[in-house]
Amino acid sequence: MKFKVISYFLAFTLIFSTGVFASGGGEASKPLAGSYPIVLGHGILGFDDTQGMLNGLVKYWGGMDDYLRSQGVDVLTPGKTAMQGLEYRAQEQKSQILTWMAANGYSKINYIGHSQGGLDGRYMITHLGMANKVAVYTSLNAVHKGSPVADIGLAVIPNWLEPFVGALVNVLGQLIYSGGEQDVIAMAKSLAIPTLATFNQNTPNVSGVKYYSYGSYITIADLIQHPLMGILYPITWAGGLFYGQGGANDGVVPHTSQQWGTWKGGPDTNWYTTGVDHLQATNFEWGGQSWYDVKAYYMKMATNAKNNQ
Repeated sequence: MKFKVISYFLAFTLIFSTGVFASGGGEASKPLAGSYPIVLGHGILGFDDTQGMLNGLVKYWGGMDDYLRSQGVDVLTPGKTAMQGLEYRAQEQKSQILTWMAANGYSKINYIGHSQGGLDGRYMITHLGMANKVAVYTSLNAVHKGSPVADIGLAVIPNWLEPFVGALVNVLGQLIYSGGEQDVIAMAKSLAIPTLATFNQNTPNVSGVKYYSYGSYITIADLIQHPLMGILYPITWAGGLFYGQGGANDGVVPHTSQQWGTWKGGPDTNWYTTGVDHLQATNFEWGGQSWYDVKAYYMKMATNAKNNQ
């Protein structure tokens, strides 16, 4: 009798333990369990997706932060001033990340930065003492070598007119984003090709941090799949050729400008998809998921970070 009781106890313990380890308390069985927490750094005109904009009706990451959380990793989407130079934004981002890490006892993070957010991340790592806090850096459609749209925009506005245009746009930005020290001219200059040439010389990759990049481009600038980026595509195409960056682009960033560190390519698309544009790369306002598997793309980036951290 005693032997049977012990046998039942051992069997029950084995079954219970198997169930716990299989579920991981709700986490261990998930594919991103064990990953360092992920920080999603937005680009220009972006915002923190904790609330989003217009009471959550507009989401920069289109739910990809929540999707990654559902796969077993903690995620932060720090908000930065929408229109500012990258040094300014990098400092804002650093402060929020360190506060979040301290509150949760995190030792390191994996960083994914979109557009100017990719530059904010590089500046933060190299110049703001965050190299020992970031394990894997990933950029997404980032502006590593500049965007001809910024150069063209600055060239069109005479120097004497810049302060007036800047003041007007900055006021509009403060109204839309409920304040903040907006500076659209500093934003534009931080994305210009000459500025990024100097930036790249002065902001080398840091030993100990692994650098990866992903990106995409439009194959046909149709206005059904790319209603905004399709309009800007020809301008970026012409500017890319003029500045020696090539014609392929995502609407605002040449494909060659998106590549930094180890280039990992872009998402898999359906036969009817005419490329993935700059906004669709983040699933902005859920605008990418109709044309490609956004979740699989983000899982690929997050898994690569986890495997190399």
